[in-house]
Amino acid sequence: MATSIFSLALRNILRQRARSAATLSAIAIGVASLILAGGFVQDIFIQLGEAIIHSQTGHIQITRDGYREGRLRAPESYLIEQPEQLKAEIAQAVPEITSIMARLGFSGVLNNGRRDLGIIGECIEPDAEAAMGTYLRYVEGRALKNGDSDGIVVGQGVARSLGLKVGDRVTLLMTLSAGAVNTLDFEVVGVFQSFSRDFDARAVRISLESARMLMDTQAAHLLVVMLGQTADTAAATATLKQKLAGRGFEVTSWNALSDFYEKTVNLYDRQFGVLRLIILLMVLLSVVNSVNMTLFERTREFGTMLAVGDRSSTLFKLIMSESVCLGIIGALAGMVLGCLAAMAISAIGIPMPPPPNANLGYTAVIRIIPATVMTSGLTGFIATILATLMPAHRAARLDPVEALRHGV
Repeated sequence: MATSIFSLALRNILRQRARSAATLSAIAIGVASLILAGGFVQDIFIQLGEAIIHSQTGHIQITRDGYREGRLRAPESYLIEQPEQLKAEIAQAVPEITSIMARLGFSGVLNNGRRDLGIIGECIEPDAEAAMGTYLRYVEGRALKNGDSDGIVVGQGVARSLGLKVGDRVTLLMTLSAGAVNTLDFEVVGVFQSFSRDFDARAVRISLESARMLMDTQAAHLLVVMLGQTADTAAATATLKQKLAGRGFEVTSWNALSDFYEKTVNLYDRQFGVLRLIILLMVLLSVVNSVNMTLFERTREFGTMLAVGDRSSTLFKLIMSESVCLGIIGALAGMVLGCLAAMAISAIGIPMPPPPNANLGYTAVIRIIPATVMTSGLTGFIATILATLMPAHRAARLDPVEALRHGV
């Protein structure tokens, strides 16, 4: 019985070609739109995350417990005394690690001979950081190198505030833990632009070799861990937390470090959540309209079926079977159309302006996420079924006599 109903449903779909094509188009376009919107949002999240990882945070950071809260008051209390030994230990614990870099943080004053600017500094291992910082763009000059003992790179905001350009000399002043004031002269070798405008407004970087001379220490404040794939972050973080448990270390993943990322993701998620809802409503309304018109034109046909003895339940099953067939075909067509459109758009690219509080624009693509494709197809199918329920119920309750008089 079920086979015969579906066979009849398919013949009815082919018989009503114009209406069936309109319904299928509505479903397919809706499903494709959901795939494109979902893939676009995922690309925003992925590219923003990678920009933050490769310009600022790395995948994981290891610090002493309490460093995040106490680094401004007493940074000397949160030093990792033997960073090289700890590097070797954690590299052995997590095979997915590709590199580990030590950083020494400080705050101080940068002077250009005319005025001062309070800065937040990072002492880095230049060559290792250059390999990591694929999203750090130098608008002037170049990145630090291991041999730049008196070189300094500054954020674009710092350069603008002090009127600095490559080749200028600056003086860095900072207060050490014992209360002594130390200064060193540096030459600006580069001006960088990261993904964050706030970071660029206060950030400077010098080599770790210079910092150890300036701060009289061989220690580090944090270790930055880079992984082969960002997807391994959660597992690697859990492994390192277990490895370093009870030793006074804090292991933090990149997304927990970036409040900017979390706020941007929440903002875009809400915006595109509304967009998805609008697309879903458009699919529902389009399918409802198409189904209603189809059933209206077939009123006499339904009246004839009821008059010759078919039950209302049989008529309801027939209409819903047609809807199921249309939903499956439309959803599959939409999934194929969405994937093809995503590949075509990605081949061209979508120029995007900088996100909120960011400096750099980027080229977006539409990512084909299997879960998004399947969810979009299922959404289109369910929307078709829901859109047909009420019209099918009304058709099944038709009075045969009135239905036969329809259009006469």
